[in-house]
Amino acid sequence: MQAPLTAEQAVTLSHRMKALADPARLRLVSMLAASPGGEACVCDLTEPLGLSQPTVSHHLKVLHDAGLLTREKRSTWVYYAVVPEALAALADVLTPGVRA
Repeated sequence: MQAPLTAEQAVTLSHRMKALADPARLRLVSMLAASPGGEACVCDLTEPLGLSQPTVSHHLKVLHDAGLLTREKRSTWVYYAVVPEALAALADVLTPGVRA
């Protein structure tokens, strides 16, 4: 049996769920998780998403600020990757009793 969320955990998870509550952001997380090496830069994401570079960058910033993505600057590019533990924490709350 899983313990109920603390107030702090609820705030963190709520912030993450709000960040994911946008179709473009859900697609970005999915695209990053499925990308080779588990990471991509904005230049790899704009065309498949059909959005401008500034819009994609904004969505990535929201996801990063929510703790769902990491980012690493390499030269002039910034590479993003999913934080598996952050998604696992969401899955644990949404599927109680399924995960140990």
